Amino acid sequence: MSTFDSTKCRLEDLLKNIMAGTIQLPDFQRGWVWDDEHIRSLLVSIARAFPVGAIMLLENGGETKFKIRPVEGIDPSKITPEKADKLILDGQQRLTSLTQVLMFTAPVATRDNKKREIKKFYYIDIEKALQGPLSYEEAIFGVEADKMLRENFGRDIKLDLSSAEKEYSNFCFPCNQILNSDTWEEGLNAYDSAKFSRYMEFRRVVLGEFRKYDVPIIELKKENKKEAVCLVFEKVNTGGVPLSVFELLTASYAADGVNLRDEWYGNKIDGAEGIHHYLYRQRLLRSIEPTDFFQALSLLYTYYLRQDDIRNGKTGKQITGVSAKRETVLSLPLSAYQEWNQKLQDGFWKVAKFLRKESFFSTSDLPYRTQIVPLAAVLTVLGERWLEQKVYNKLSQWYWCGVLGELYGGAVETRFANDLQELLEWIDNNGPEPSTVRDANFQPGRLDTLRSRTSAAYKGIHVLIQRDGAQDFFWKSTIRDLDETDWEDNKLDIHHIFPKAWCASKGIGPAQYNSILNKTPISYKANRMIGGKAPSDYLQQIQKHPTVQLNDAEMDAILATHCVDTLSLRNNEYSSFIEKRRAMLLAKITGAMCKSIVDSPETIADDESDEDDDIDNT
Repeated sequence: MSTFDSTKCRLEDLLKNIMAGTIQLPDFQRGWVWDDEHIRSLLVSIARAFPVGAIMLLENGGETKFKIRPVEGIDPSKITPEKADKLILDGQQRLTSLTQVLMFTAPVATRDNKKREIKKFYYIDIEKALQGPLSYEEAIFGVEADKMLRENFGRDIKLDLSSAEKEYSNFCFPCNQILNSDTWEEGLNAYDSAKFSRYMEFRRVVLGEFRKYDVPIIELKKENKKEAVCLVFEKVNTGGVPLSVFELLTASYAADGVNLRDEWYGNKIDGAEGIHHYLYRQRLLRSIEPTDFFQALSLLYTYYLRQDDIRNGKTGKQITGVSAKRETVLSLPLSAYQEWNQKLQDGFWKVAKFLRKESFFSTSDLPYRTQIVPLAAVLTVLGERWLEQKVYNKLSQWYWCGVLGELYGGAVETRFANDLQELLEWIDNNGPEPSTVRDANFQPGRLDTLRSRTSAAYKGIHVLIQRDGAQDFFWKSTIRDLDETDWEDNKLDIHHIFPKAWCASKGIGPAQYNSILNKTPISYKANRMIGGKAPSDYLQQIQKHPTVQLNDAEMDAILATHCVDTLSLRNNEYSSFIEKRRAMLLAKITGAMCKSIVDSPETIADDESDEDDDIDNT
């Protein structure tokens, strides 16, 4: 059965229905944004009988419910949602522009070419228009809200149309009279009957095109499901910024009386904190987006539906699939949000605690925000069991396999669903390893190409070194020794071990010295003391500093926490240092992933160089 109809509708009838409120907007539509140039171009196109594109409407009244609002400029207290028979899915900008220009007596609130807000009335110069269609661009123009056209930076009045008599005198026709010009025509005839025959030619040639203009209409039937409507909306609205899942859900839930925006961002008037502010209390959750939260919620909702289906004896396609895909999230019922909202917030807090235990302290160090989504769902299901050592070890292995195997980039919704099910089966029933654990591999050659601090594996190794107790060269503390305040002041960042300037002087290029093999997390203070000096020199300088005061053995113990071979470093032997550090980092990576590394002959693409990440180490 077809889910839509195609037809045509007279422009005048379409605009009258908008004014009457039988055609309105779903609230997920963003506001009207067309500027003066777009509006005039649209009027010219209709005057020339050019096509301006089809309008897509949704039949109202089905199971798909959205919060509804009238077209911009129409008083919402007079046009209520109950009047709406159809909703505009595509064509809002065109229809709003035409409604404001042709139907309103007030000036059109638009913008100029510099995005400044302006108010304009639109007119047609009758004599210019009668010169032919090629003159329409010049003939159709706008004047300011006082119906004056000014020049010389607003100092001089070029055209005054502030009264009907002045419109008649200047022979300029107001566009808000195009669809019903009787009163204006009577006034013109009384003011200057000599112009009337000329005007009638204008009415036939120009106004006639507006009055007989038919707009193609595609109408979606009310039987269409919400996710289908949202998908269609996004496909046809390719010219704007795509609507987020959150915006679409907000419009959907509003129909049931739930203000999802207030639920997420809070409401000061009602004293509601909001999910966003609650999560923001945890430093590591400050980058969480509404879509992340609702993807995790979708995983939970569909996971438990699946469990119910299996218990009820369903088989094959009768069993609900676990999913965080867009269409599944869009179809989340309000009851699912109400059931899982608070539980999932607690699950995200557990994620922050897990990440802290793994030595992540900043969102900038998180390899993947996406990996938090299935982790939050899993920890919501596990509750406090995640702290049990056997459970925690499996979670840690899974997490590091995702990071160091670089498996959470790109489209990962399928991995979300698989990981939730497989992780829980692995933990609860000692099932097979999750596919993320099985699929993960870290190629040894990758260490040579990890140079960008945006790379997941680069970030992961940086944190992994700190997790295993790396001490700062200067402060001698580990990341775990710092509280929140100390961390802000003394946090470690990744810097060169053999300085860039020293490497360049020895003919070692950026592709080599900028790799993770020559980087380690140290403090800003330590990095400033390193400067561009040879390791043998800067180590002695650091050791002798009054704050540090370390002998060689004590300093070597600190260097060892960074997977550094102290002998080759102190002897400034770059090649030997790199190969020995490679072996030590690979051992650390193997330990985190709890699996052997398989070398691959595949070509490994270089990361972008990060020459500016170590400004003071020159």
